[in-house]
Parts: sequence; C-alpha cells; structure tokens
Amino acid sequence: MSKDPRQHWTRWINGEITPEWPLYVFVALRSMLTAYGSEHKRLRSPVAKAFTARRMAALRPHIEGIAQELLDGVEDAGRGGAVVDLRAAYCSPLPVRVVSELLGVPEERRGEFRAIVDELFRTSAAPEEAAAANARLYTAMDGLVTAKRAAPGDDLTSALIAARDDGSGARLSEEELVDTLVVLIGAGHETTVNLIDNAVHALLTHPGQLALVRDGHASWEDVVEEALRLRAPVANLPLRYAVEDLPLGELGGPAGVTIGKGEAILAAYAAAGQDPEKYGPDADVFDVTRGDKEHLAFGHGVHYCLGASLARLEAAVALSALFGRFPGLTLAVAEDELRPVESFISHGHLCLPVRLG
Repeated sequence: MSKDPRQHWTRWINGEITPEWPLYVFVALRSMLTAYGSEHKRLRSPVAKAFTARRMAALRPHIEGIAQELLDGVEDAGRGGAVVDLRAAYCSPLPVRVVSELLGVPEERRGEFRAIVDELFRTSAAPEEAAAANARLYTAMDGLVTAKRAAPGDDLTSALIAARDDGSGARLSEEELVDTLVVLIGAGHETTVNLIDNAVHALLTHPGQLALVRDGHASWEDVVEEALRLRAPVANLPLRYAVEDLPLGELGGPAGVTIGKGEAILAAYAAAGQDPEKYGPDADVFDVTRGDKEHLAFGHGVHYCLGASLARLEAAVALSALFGRFPGLTLAVAEDELRPVESFISHGHLCLPVRLG
C-alpha cells in the first residue's frame, strides 16, 4: 500500500479529485503523511530528530507546569458545583499549547489555529465549508512562515525554514515546508485532545478501573494504552492506495475479495482496536490490566506517528494531574447525553461536562 495519490490513486491521476472534495486537504498534502518510498524518508527526516523519545521526555516538567496552570482555571470554573466542559478547559488547551510552543505559534494566534483545525476535521461540513477552512488554514500557515522568516525563534518552524532557505539539509520545497507544518499542527492539535478526552471519559465511566490505578495495580501509562486501543483518537484516516492487486483471502481476510490496484483504502483504526479475534470476547471492554494492549492508534511501519512519545507523555501527565487534583471528579450528564465530534476521522466528544466533586 501507498499513501501517495499522485503515484497510486487512479481517481487522482485521472483528475477526478478536485479541491472541492471535502477531504481534499487530507490527501493533497505534499508531506511525509502522503509520501511513498524514498520520498517519505526525505520528507520525514528533517522533522524526526525533533521528536525523539529523549527530547520528548525532557519536556515532562514543562508539561506538568502547563497541566497545573490549566487545572487552576478548571478549579476556578468549577467552584460551587458548577459544571465545567473539561474538553474545552483542559483536554484541548494542554496539547494545543504544547504543540504551539514547539512550532512557535504566537499565543494570540493559537485560538485561530485551533478553530481552523476543528473545522477541517468536521467531516459533516459541506464542500464549500471545507474549502473555506482549507483556505483559512493556508492563509494562517503562510502568515506564520512569513513571520518566522522575519523574526526566527527557538522553535521547529524556524529550524525548518532555516534548513530550507540555506539549503543545508532539509531539501524541502516551499510547498513541502508549509504542508509539513500543516501536518504537525493538525495532528498535534487533534489527536492528543481526543486521547485525553477518551481516557478521562473511560475512567469516569469505569470507576473500578480508576481504583486500580489509585491502588497501584495499574499505571497511568496502562490507562493511556488501553484508551488508545479501545477508542483510537483517529477513528479512520484518509487514505491509502493499493500499489498492486490485494487478494484479501491470501492476506488473512475474506476469501473472494480483492482490492484492485489504484483503489483507495480507508484504514479503520477504531475497528482494529476492538477486534475480538485479537483481544477476545471482551475486546469492547475497558480493562487497564489487559495483557495485550497492542494497537494501531499511532499507525504502523514507516508511517508510525512521529509524535507518539509526546502524545503518551502529555496524556499520562494530564491524567495524573487531573485525578490527583480532583479525586471526586464525576460526569455531569448521563452517558447517553454525550455527543461525538462531527467527524469520522476524529474520535472524541463534542464536550465533556464534569463536576469537580
């Protein structure tokens, strides 16, 4: 399989996919996300060194500080039993702030980027709405690159621009530079927000599992991995393409079904995490003590998520700080009142109303 539509998707090659298509931005990017073979390595390498596990681990004290600062605001908002939307007040701003700082997005522009990313992932949007969000994203990103060229900082955006402009290593075109930043800011905003949201929700609806963590029978890392398995933050990610005919019967799938060369494939990570053939009859049960928590939430192979270590760290810190500060935290609405985000890509809640206890 490939992620490069320009080489391997028949409909793209034939000119059938235009900017009006609602998911255009997810497949049209010229970046490591949509590259194949040696091109993928070329586009991923300039970014990979900024996301090593060691570098991410060094961020822990800073992330812990951000968590406590945000929880101060949550505490103020929840005084007297007031309901707090934890997604808006905590699950979202923590990873958004971390990735914004990594990329050098000014504080006054972070809300703008977050709103644009939310709209891009809203797959219920009409084609004209999706096209408008795409245009706003590139206007904002071009503005960020222009600002960083004029006044570089100690951030990944400035580093990529410097490498691009002096020709010393990145070998990125201007389009590839901007699209790489689009991928980083999009993934950094959306995926970890949903991870923290889903993990908090799972613990609030499974108090016995939370008790296991508090009693030392499981770790926050166990919670993170089980949440990633059961409710992958990205449910489905467009797209992959068959480089050759794929007879599924020969690959362990249903006999008589073949994905033809040049056809598009939608990888359903949320479904993979609940496969009873792998996890047994309780595959749909949240169990932090589960022995096999292996999952595909961060992808697989050469496209494995660069930010996996950072996402795991942010989620573990966020959960530990939240339940440490508010041990009596409860959902403020019935389970069936919660609504999912309007997206078949993102896997989270529109809001997460809680009382602090």
